[in-house]
Amino acid sequence: MPDAALAPAPAQTPLPFVRIQGVTKNFGTFKAVDDVSFDIQKGEIFSLLGGSGCGKTTLLRMLAGFEEPTAGTVWIDGQDMTSVPAYDRPVHMMFQSYALFPHMTVEKNIGYGLKHEPMTKAQRADRVREMLDLVQLTPFAARKPHQISGGQRQRVALARALARAPKLLLLDEPLAALDKKLREHTQFELMNIQDRTGITFVVVTHDQEEAMTLSSRLAVMDKGRIMQIGTSTEIYEYPKKKFVASFIGSINSFDGTVSQITGPEALIDIPDLGSPMRATAIAGLAPGQPVTLAVRPEKLSIGRDRPEGANVIRGQVEGVAYFGKDSLYRVRLPGGRVLSVSAVNARRAGEHDRVADWDDEVWLAFAPSSAILLTE
Repeated sequence: MPDAALAPAPAQTPLPFVRIQGVTKNFGTFKAVDDVSFDIQKGEIFSLLGGSGCGKTTLLRMLAGFEEPTAGTVWIDGQDMTSVPAYDRPVHMMFQSYALFPHMTVEKNIGYGLKHEPMTKAQRADRVREMLDLVQLTPFAARKPHQISGGQRQRVALARALARAPKLLLLDEPLAALDKKLREHTQFELMNIQDRTGITFVVVTHDQEEAMTLSSRLAVMDKGRIMQIGTSTEIYEYPKKKFVASFIGSINSFDGTVSQITGPEALIDIPDLGSPMRATAIAGLAPGQPVTLAVRPEKLSIGRDRPEGANVIRGQVEGVAYFGKDSLYRVRLPGGRVLSVSAVNARRAGEHDRVADWDDEVWLAFAPSSAILLTE
């Protein structure tokens, strides 16, 4: 038997950098945040994703110290910050409007928050130069906000937020004012800056693609509650609730009943499809149980010839939308349901080389492993 003194010590689970415990926020009789609990690890980019009024910005404001919870606690870096005012927290918040001073240069905007820091003038100048270099704005240091682009203004606001070296940076819809291409480019800039600084980011957004691109993990919110927390892959491919499945991306869903369970697969009776469908079973399923079967548009294959195998559906194309890299087909089933099917345009082709066209009779199919089963 090995000497106990030589045995390896048990692995230590790192304490979460941010811990939200049972947080509720009421505004009169309205419950904006309802008994929310989750942890954020140091160095994460964690996104709060949801529609307008779901409580994500209120939660962010409680992290910043602008609002105090009605109930629950907020911990940051091992300290209870629930009642600590905003100015005493190791936190900086970057607002959606960027809130730059129009009469100040880029350089002075970045250095503004350092005026009251215990630094010499030379140290402040070095810090500003470091931030200008970090966000690649050194050539624009002498310009004013109206003389630079929207993406550059966003980077000025980010540099000003990072200049004071906060332990936690909160970003409220940071890319909402940018156009699509600039937003996509800036997402990767934000990720690179976060990686270089190691600062923990918490991002509030209603944009699904933004949250999925930026985040190491994200929380989907609805009506003040957390619906699911996970990586982008977990949230998209393995949603646990009907709300999450329908909120993230596009999806086709059908109500059905579990007919039988054989090994890893379940047979689901679905009246709208006219025949049973096979899907990978989930824990807790039982014959006779109501269930929702959902399939993403890109998981459905489409063609003019009937394929072999299970989960085959006949329909007629009633609409085609061409998006360049892919096409979206709307296929009406004999029972009247319309499904969305996405097909990649893998080769350059003319109008008549598509996998299907308007009014074509087509066959759809999906693998049992591509189906999502939901019970709540």
